[in-house]
Amino acid sequence: MNADKDRPHWELSEVIIGAAMTVLNKLKPGLNEKAYENALVIELRKRGHFVEQQRRFDVYYDGLVVDTLVPDLIVDGKVIVDLKVTETFTDTHSAQMIGYLAITELELALLLNFKFARLSWKRIARSNPRLSA
Repeated sequence: MNADKDRPHWELSEVIIGAAMTVLNKLKPGLNEKAYENALVIELRKRGHFVEQQRRFDVYYDGLVVDTLVPDLIVDGKVIVDLKVTETFTDTHSAQMIGYLAITELELALLLNFKFARLSWKRIARSNPRLSA
């Protein structure tokens, strides 16, 4: 059995990455994150996916709301997608996704970097936060 297929929502993440590549190829590098985010929403919806943009999640401590998390996108209610325009992903980016996964109880987050002509990405799974590819 292919190990990739055993990972949560791996096939959906491949579709999202493909859509992001299409967006980057059409828009080229040099824009801000919001431009890529809005274009990715259009591209994913054209491909038949349900995309929530900037959905808010309350963060509770002892039953009281202490903050609100706002992931860029949630695709098909399964994968958090966070877009970046940065030199490289940092531990802070990964930690943010681990927090998003804990609060949303989703299984997979996908970081996408539109800084350069070649898209880069990182997958982070709730069941294994060290998972990246």
